[in-house]
Amino acid sequence: MLLIRTTSPLATSLPLLTLASCHFPLPNRLFSPKPAPAFPQTARPLSLYSPPKMNWLGKLGFGTRTPTDSPLDQSSSIAQGPDDDVPAPGQQFAEFGAGCFWGVELAFQRVPGVSRTEVGYTQGYLHNPSYNDVCSGTTNHNEVVRVQYDPKECSYQSLLDVFWARHDPTTLNRQGGDVGTQYRSGIYFYTPEQEEAALESKERQQELLNRNIVTEILPAKKFYRAEEYHQQYLAKGGRFGFRQSADKGCNDPIRCYG
Repeated sequence: MLLIRTTSPLATSLPLLTLASCHFPLPNRLFSPKPAPAFPQTARPLSLYSPPKMNWLGKLGFGTRTPTDSPLDQSSSIAQGPDDDVPAPGQQFAEFGAGCFWGVELAFQRVPGVSRTEVGYTQGYLHNPSYNDVCSGTTNHNEVVRVQYDPKECSYQSLLDVFWARHDPTTLNRQGGDVGTQYRSGIYFYTPEQEEAALESKERQQELLNRNIVTEILPAKKFYRAEEYHQQYLAKGGRFGFRQSADKGCNDPIRCYG
């Protein structure tokens, strides 16, 4: 008599699904494939932006949306409109995207003549996005720093110099270990003079690097201020309470994650 021995699929080795630093066993072929999203998703390595961190922040009410805040209820025309905020009298705005906005903001905080910095989201299609929305890779928003400065004490060119020095403008949608469209290199201008200066600065930088620069130069659009815990994050101590100096002219190395 021929005996046939069968083995249950669950008795075999199970694949591992990796989420940040945690591993969860899942049976093979347990779930059917999901359809591709409307926009490409972006890979994201282990960092302070990992899902475990956002879980506990979400419990505190950060980076979350209310059930009524459906993207279908929002008008992309608002998000794609100009930044209609007004700087303080005698001041001007400048706006830059250069990767994770924590370290970029601290760099601009240290510039003499800069009176205010804010981190936020811009250039996307969704009105009033949360941090989770931006990190989903589906809204086209960029993490940016909006700088308010006194043109009598600080030239726009000096801000451009800080921008180029702070990141690698030749890597598309990536700065170091941070990967995604929200980390793209961008200069967002408020005046024709800023646009001209940005384009000329990009040409000079292109000659210096001798590599293709992927920095986008576009008009400033609606600016959405990021959640309060993101504001001046490194100067306030970051995740571990290690405050980094925002004093004018400070040259201390910036530790991006505090």
